[in-house]
Amino acid sequence: MASQDIAQLADALSETHLGDGELSYKGLGLKLDNVESVEDLVQEIQRHQHLRALNLEGNTLGVEAARAIAKALESKDQLQRCYWSDLFTGRLRSEIPMALKSLSNGLMMAGACLTVLDLSDNAFGPDGVKGIDQLLRSATCHRLRELRLNNCGMGIGGGKILSEALTECHRRSAAAGNPLALRVFVAGRNRLENEGASALAKAFQLMGSLEELHLPQNGINHSGVTALASAMRHNQDLRVLNLNDNTFAKRGTLAMAQALAHLRNVQVINFGDCLVRCEGAIALAAVLREGLPVLKELNLSFGEITEAAALVLARALADKPLLEKVDLNGNWLGEEGCDNLREAILGRHEGDILASLSDDEGEDEEDEEEDDEEEHDESDDDDEPSEDCLMQNGESPSKAQCPEEVFSFLDCPSTGKLLQLGEMRHLLPEVNILEPHQAVDVLIKVASLYSEEPEAKTAVLETFDLLLRRLATSALQAYAVFSTLLVLVGVLKGERRNKKRSPNQGLFLCLEHVVQQDHFAQDQAFLLHTILSKNRKVLDSHSSLDRLTSALEKKLLN
Repeated sequence: MASQDIAQLADALSETHLGDGELSYKGLGLKLDNVESVEDLVQEIQRHQHLRALNLEGNTLGVEAARAIAKALESKDQLQRCYWSDLFTGRLRSEIPMALKSLSNGLMMAGACLTVLDLSDNAFGPDGVKGIDQLLRSATCHRLRELRLNNCGMGIGGGKILSEALTECHRRSAAAGNPLALRVFVAGRNRLENEGASALAKAFQLMGSLEELHLPQNGINHSGVTALASAMRHNQDLRVLNLNDNTFAKRGTLAMAQALAHLRNVQVINFGDCLVRCEGAIALAAVLREGLPVLKELNLSFGEITEAAALVLARALADKPLLEKVDLNGNWLGEEGCDNLREAILGRHEGDILASLSDDEGEDEEDEEEDDEEEHDESDDDDEPSEDCLMQNGESPSKAQCPEEVFSFLDCPSTGKLLQLGEMRHLLPEVNILEPHQAVDVLIKVASLYSEEPEAKTAVLETFDLLLRRLATSALQAYAVFSTLLVLVGVLKGERRNKKRSPNQGLFLCLEHVVQQDHFAQDQAFLLHTILSKNRKVLDSHSSLDRLTSALEKKLLN
């Protein structure tokens, strides 16, 4: 070892500290290649009998040096926290798994009980995950609480290996009477994509213990997001959910909204740059109206959200006493929309909680490019006759279990067929929150039959009201149906360009009737009124719109 290297290491060792049992070499830029290069470091490790934390962040570790350190760690049974991020700069990809296996073996030989393992900013790829696979499965990680693997390039394969390791660790730890209860998981910038995210979601659901989940910038779209959302419902202590810079689209956001409706402890939501869009934003607004009581931060920046949807969100945030930051920058608000949003947010909260809107994209132009690729694999069967007949307990039986009259009406609606349904109207399909188009299709079919003939008018209004009353049992269901309806009639920005239908007088008259009923909530009236008023020019030819608008305004005054 060169004399200048020895001097550098000596200086570095003089800067280490042992606070609360922590030995730190953080950010010293040491090049640790072989046994000689870590001789003094190894002695320092051996000297501290009660070593609880070892911080090697910001140095570069070779295979031989790792083996020497691992040997020293074999006697450190009290070690709990390993901060080993940015530890392999300049190393060959093939070196890293071997170094990690050596360090892992040292920890397992010691019988250490880790609570924190940080290997972030090490570009080790799937093979690197193999290097810690046995460690994660072992008793050394039965009490692991924080696992940080940010920016490691794990990829889909690494995500699957990691999921299997965590699942096995949970199985073994549960058998030992102390199930793995990971609280913090960080794995941003890892190219997990849908398969990797879905694999990890299974482990998260099994543990049910997460308090923080950070998976930004992983190329995940709605199928992976949906898997994660399902897992989050089982993590009731979740406080931080960061999925920034993935692609939710409508279906992913609706799935996340469903999950959030079951969580009470969430403080931070970061869905920035996730293409939440208008329908997704409105779904989140529904959840905010009824839940998330301790929310502190909400980031929906760069999500292609228009003014009307942003104002619905703002109203939903009004009763959040702990709210500290709202970020809606980079959306499609327009200059006037930005001013209206500022007034709506700042008029209801103390302090300047609204982030800058300096990157607002302006009002949306109607003729956009075609939908993103991830949206084309969504179901496009919305115009097909529905064959779902939702019965009690939420089950969807086969066509043979539903009266033929229901299917006949849905296939070819007519006033006569509607009248013949009688009490069977309650068998008309309800909403699947991830596919609300089916329920909306039924609403439009019923409304299209409106006429002033007394018997027909009564049947149409009662049936329309019956359907919406069932949907209104959940704010999320109601908001999803209304937003879908508004997209289909062209007054709300949606994802699908070829599904718009010209609104008819009957639809507005049916809505006017429903708005006047006791079960119709004020927040739903605000949703309709806000979006209709911001898009009045689209509907000016409909005289019945004035009647609907008046009914909405009256509801809002009550």
